[in-house]
This record gives sequence, structure tokens and C-alpha cells, in this order.
Amino acid sequence: MSNQARIDYQIRLGTTIDCARFLLQQGLPFRGHDKTEDSKNQGNFLELLQWLCNHNKDIKVISLKNAPENLKLTAPDIQKYIVNCIVVKIVNSIIQDIGYKLFSILIDESKDISSKEQMSIVLRYVDKGRVIERFVGIVHVTNTSSLSLKEAIDGFFSTWIKHDKFAWTSFGSYCKKNHVEIVGLFILVVNVVNVIGASAKRRDMLREKHSANTFEALNNGDLSSGRGLNQETMIKRPGDTRWGSHYITLARCISMFSLICEVLETIIDDGSNSEQNEAKVLMNSIQSFDFIFHVHLMKAILGITNDLSQVLQRKDQDIVNAMNLVKICKVRLQSMRESGWQSLLDEVSSFCNKHGILMLKMDYAFSVRGKRRRNSQEITNTYHYRVEIFYAVIDMQLQELNNRFTEKSTELLLYVAYLNPSNSFTTFDRQKLIFLAQFYPRDFSTTELLIFEDQLQNYIIDVCSDNMFVGLTSIGDLSQKMVITAKDKVYPLVYWLLTLALILPVTTATVERTFSVMSIIKTQLRNRMEDQWMNDCLVAYIERDLFDKIDNESIMYRFQNMKSRRGHL
Repeated sequence: MSNQARIDYQIRLGTTIDCARFLLQQGLPFRGHDKTEDSKNQGNFLELLQWLCNHNKDIKVISLKNAPENLKLTAPDIQKYIVNCIVVKIVNSIIQDIGYKLFSILIDESKDISSKEQMSIVLRYVDKGRVIERFVGIVHVTNTSSLSLKEAIDGFFSTWIKHDKFAWTSFGSYCKKNHVEIVGLFILVVNVVNVIGASAKRRDMLREKHSANTFEALNNGDLSSGRGLNQETMIKRPGDTRWGSHYITLARCISMFSLICEVLETIIDDGSNSEQNEAKVLMNSIQSFDFIFHVHLMKAILGITNDLSQVLQRKDQDIVNAMNLVKICKVRLQSMRESGWQSLLDEVSSFCNKHGILMLKMDYAFSVRGKRRRNSQEITNTYHYRVEIFYAVIDMQLQELNNRFTEKSTELLLYVAYLNPSNSFTTFDRQKLIFLAQFYPRDFSTTELLIFEDQLQNYIIDVCSDNMFVGLTSIGDLSQKMVITAKDKVYPLVYWLLTLALILPVTTATVERTFSVMSIIKTQLRNRMEDQWMNDCLVAYIERDLFDKIDNESIMYRFQNMKSRRGHL
């Protein structure tokens, strides 16, 4: 290959990488539906490449028309190779940054737009006192049991990381998804939201009816007026990972039930045949005791856990409040289980009477849908709704909380609070911090515990008398300040305990953010994306700050070394 051919190849490859870089950072699709030269729908990649050729003299010389047929560097496989090179560089930079630091693994799973279970993997570690969370990939899993998730993690890390000091944690949702009737409730709610929100006309209809009802209620004195009040005008589709959205959606379904029914009736009267049939099915479903019972039950349960969900979704760690909320949730759920049945039933009965829905006779025999199982025992409505649903769903929720926050792990997290520097280290307790260190026998030997005990006394006097430590509000702030003042070197055991506390995975914000981004990358129009392609696009989009630091030259050489190429650098 001549020198000029090499230069042309480098320019062409660099331009291709620039196009990929721009599209990845914006989360935009690469391909269109027609790649022919005269097409107006070639896709973002080819159209951006052509635009660059038209507006840059150096690139125009080696544009697509002038490039050798086998060296255009525009094929879908070439695009994927380049993006994969970028992602390998990003993940390798994360691994190099971690080095031999201690880190924890945060994982969660959720369905993508094509209903494939995807497991998100985030690494949490401390660097120079700062807590860092990095998204390293998403893995398709066919089974979401703990063992299957662990095997998927092992497979992922056998490729990327060989490290003997890490902890992994699975974040589950706080609304149990395993009860078949509750799953059916959320499917039904989503269908209702989709039908009502299918057109601007229907959304406007719901808003108008809501405004009219609100105006009437304000005139009658049934509602109070004020800034920020009475503003809910639409029911939103609940998110797959943010369970607070499920709570809001169910609350609005209850408060706007009459309006929803009116909109469905309008669709039944004026819609097309298919719309009428769908609206009739939904109307029959939501105007049933089953739906009303389920929606009130789940609204009550999610109302108990909603504050905890919100705290866990924040990036800042408010461990004390989080642990207090865990205790409150457990107590309230247990109280609801023991004495909340009748109040729930009364609430459901009142709602049914208000909206003209047939209330079941609870002492009558429960009517099983479909064919009854052979030798199955006849049960009453009370047994079905109280034992098989009410008790079962609450028990699932309690089990989820108990598995996630065991007594020992809760105790551990509460001890972390004694490191908090707020209010001039008023929560500091030397004995409690020694107990905290004892949770890590591999990191604090018997001798080191004795040294740590003495070190704590010097440490607390030092930081309380140092103006640099005034006004700190979190252990993250404390950790960074210790590095700035070099006190991490003076009190290495204290700093190590801080590091261990900081990597405890309490919040879920970063993990859930990856699923929010997944809905941007893999959409209804791009629902056939391959898993590897989606993973690469996600990593590049989420870790844009690392992506920006990777130069084109290093991407070129990795691309060149992946396999034998016709062109040479």
C-alpha cells in the first residue's frame, strides 16, 4: 500500500470513528431502512458521514464515492467493530482505575422493550476519597434466580476482571413480581394507560373531565385550593424499575377512576371496532371486585415502602434514615398483616358502593376461573382474598425486605452512621466503630484492632480541632477531606474503615439509571437490537466522560489489531 493510500485510509477510518463517536454520545441509532446512494433514509451514520464529506475538503477527497469498493468502512459490521473497540477501551480504563482497590458489584434486572431480561452490572469503589460508580455492561439472562445471576456475573468477570476482593449485591424491586394476580394487575393497568393515552384527543378528554370535576369539587368545598394542589391530570405508565411510579399510577387510578371509565365509555361509543372491543374488555376488567381489591391492596403496600424506595434511589447515602425506614416498613407491613384486613375490605367495599361495582359475598364459595383442578378443595372468597392474596403478597414483601436487610446487615449499616462528621462529629462513638471494624476480620486483625482503638482517639481530637473538617455532612465528604489533608496517611486504619463503609451498596440510583437509558437506546423501532450491540451502545452512552478521554488513534489501533485488514495505518 502506498503512503498516500495509507494516509487516505487513516483519514477515512478517523472520520468513521468520529461519526460513531457523535451518534453514541447522543444515543442515536446508526442505521436507516435504505442504504442505497440516492436514498433519503440511509440512517444517521451514512448521512452524517456524507455531511462531513460535503463540508470538509480533506475528507471530501477520500469520500465514499472515491473510496475503494472494499475500503469504504461503512458496513454494519465495521460500525459494530469500532463501537466494540471503544467499549473495550472504556471498560479497561475502569478496571485500570480500580486496580487492586476493594470494590462492590451492584446488579439489578429488568425487561427491555422486547421483553428480554437484562441484568445491569455497576462497580462501586473509592478513589482518592471519592465514591465512584461505573456501569460496565448489561447481560441477557434467561433466569433471574440468585444462582443464575451469580453465574452470569462470574461469566462476565471471567472475561474482564481477575480480582480476589469484591462483594456483590442484587437489588430487587420492593413490590414483589412473583404473585400471578399482582402481575396481572400491573399488566391490566398498563393496558388501560396505553388505551387512554393512545391519542392526544383521549388525553385531552381526560384532562377536561378532570378539570371540570376539580372545579365542581372546589365550588362545593370538597377540595382545598392552593399552590401545587389538584394538578394531576393524567395517569402515567409505570416504569419497570422505579417502583415509586407504580405507586403514583395506582393512586391516580383510584382517584381518577370515574374519569377513566368515562373515557373508556366514549371509546366504546365512538371508536373503531377493534378499539371498542378493547375498551369493553378493559371496562369489564376494571369494574370488577378483583381489580378494585388488587389496586387498593398494592396501593397500600407500595405506600408503606414508597419513602424507602425514594431514599434508596438517591445518590447520597442517608444510611440512618434508610435503616429507620426499613424498620418502619417491616413494622407497618406486619401490623397490616395482623390487623389491616378488615380496614382494607371496608375501603374496597366503600369504593365499590360509590362506583356501582358488585361487592362479593365474602362467605360464599370462591369461583375459580377456568377448569377446577381435580380433587381441589372448595374455598370461600374470604380464604382466597385474605390468605392467598392479602397474606401472600405481604409475606412476599416482608421476605424481600428481610432478605435484603438482614438483622446483621442492618446492624452493620447503622454502625456506619457513627462515622458521620455532621454537627461536628456528634455521632462519633469509638466503641461502636470498633464493633464495625470487627465485621471485617480479614481487614482488621486482632493486633490491628488494638492499634485502631488507639488511633481513633487521636483521630477524633484531630478532626474536631481542624477547621478543614467543619461543616462536613456525609462520610463521603469526610473521606475526600481526609485525602486532601493527608490524614488518610496519618490514620490509615480509620480511612480503610471509611472506604469499606463507602462501598456498601445502599443506593440504587446508578443501577436504575442504566435501565432508563436502555429505553433510550433500545426503542420500539429498534427492538431487534442484538444484545452485544445494545451493551456496547449503553456503555459508551452512560460512561461518556471516560469516552471523551479516549483518542481516535488508540481506537484505530485496536480496530486494526482485531483481525487482518485490507487497509493499513
